[in-house]
Parts: sequence; structure tokens; C-alpha cells
Amino acid sequence: MSVAYLDKLNAGQRRAVEHGVSPLLIIAGAGTGKTNTLAHRVAHLIVNGADPRRILLMTFSRRASGEMTRRVERIARQVKGDRAGVATDALIWTGTFHGIGARLLRVYADQIGLDPAFTIHDREDSADLMNFTRHELGFSKTESRFPAKGTCLAIYSRCINVELPIEDVLRVSFPWCSAWAAELKQLFASYVEAKQRQNVLDYDVRSRSAGWPAELERARLWYEPHLAPISSSSSKSQPDMRRASAFSLSSHSICRMLQAIRRVRPFSMRIT
Repeated sequence: MSVAYLDKLNAGQRRAVEHGVSPLLIIAGAGTGKTNTLAHRVAHLIVNGADPRRILLMTFSRRASGEMTRRVERIARQVKGDRAGVATDALIWTGTFHGIGARLLRVYADQIGLDPAFTIHDREDSADLMNFTRHELGFSKTESRFPAKGTCLAIYSRCINVELPIEDVLRVSFPWCSAWAAELKQLFASYVEAKQRQNVLDYDVRSRSAGWPAELERARLWYEPHLAPISSSSSKSQPDMRRASAFSLSSHSICRMLQAIRRVRPFSMRIT
């Protein structure tokens, strides 16, 4: 089969595109052709017989997701002609980190104790609910000034995403709020209860269930061998991917869940 559609790639990009189906972590900075490389990678998998329904392609914005899909179709069309459109239409697992995360939550909602008709609060909505709960508990009228709603939400988010006790989070990141540890625990418990009553999730919600790891294993087996969690982010941070029993809609937690599905043990390669 002709690989002329890869001729415009440099050596590093081509090596990434032609890599087999085993896990691959690419470390690349701005201007190195990440988007182009990922689009060629997906097109190359499709051209070589991979089922597009079993390819996972994630980005951080809807705009980037749409552009990536269009690029994949243009590249695949060079080899498959008009049939490329049918193949790229089957890329049903293309989207943003949050979009894919929300979709998986709805698919497995009954296994993790969620109503699949849940709604998702953005940060502003979450801060408003935190503020309402804070007021209901009387913390907005304390003699000493209680942390504002934005600070409370930031502390809650940090506790969830770094998976540390509130005392440690306050000591390290919010020392001026350390005196309010007991009240913040009460606030966060009431905040979670309010979300549950309203069937609402935020970007930091965690759901634990004994059946969840088994469901992840079923998902992993279904998506093998072409599930590849890839993104066009140039972030230098690497999420802690050790625990699959806790899930949130934050990008790091979505990465942890995907890591559990695929059991990736990546190596790094630079695109220059």
C-alpha cells in the first residue's frame, strides 16, 4: 500500500505515526506539529484496517476536535478515496476530555450509582451552589471572616484532585484557612449532599463503587487493541494515574480512568 500521504512528515513525526498499536507517549512542545501528527496517526490506523469505532481521540476543545476529524478525513481520502468519509464518520469516540468523560459516566451511570440524566455544573454554577450551602450553614455570618465561595471551591477541588486530607491541603496550599478545617469539612459534606439531591455533577465529583473496576475491565477488553488515549495538549504535567476507583470530571481524573481502561505503560519520544 502506498504511504505517500506520510511523505510530508519529518522523521520523528513519521515514526510516531507508523508506531504499532502498543502504547506510545509523545512529548512535544508548541509548533512541533502535534495536531498534524495525531491526525496522520489516526488516518494511518484507519487506512491499515483499524476499526474507527475503537479509536479514542481526545483534545481539550470542541473546535480542535472538529478540526482533527476533518484532517483525518482529508488524509485518509488520499488513500481510500470517497470511502474515507464512511470511515471517519465512524470515529464515534472523538471529543474533548470532559465530553468523553461525561459520556462514559452516562454509559456506566447505573453501575456507579448515578442517574444518567445528571447535569454538569460549570465552575460558576459550582461556586454559586457552594455559596448557597455556605450561607445555609451560617458560615457567611461568622465573627471571623469565613473563606469566600471561590476559595472554598478551590480547597474542595484540590482535596479531590490530589486525594489528600483537608488538613494537608490547607497546610500546604491554604494556610490562612487552617483554622476552618472542621467547618470546611461540614460545608463540603453538605455541598455533596446538595449535588446529590439536585442530580448535579461538577468537575470535581468523585463516585466510588465496588463494581466500577469490573466495568472498567469490560470497557478495556471491548476497546482492545486500538484504544489509544491521545491529546494535542503541550502540558508538561503528568497526572497521577494509579487509582481507578475514584473518578472526577477534571482532566487529570479522566486521564486516570482512561489509564485504568488501557493499562498504558508509555515510553516517551520527542518530535522535533
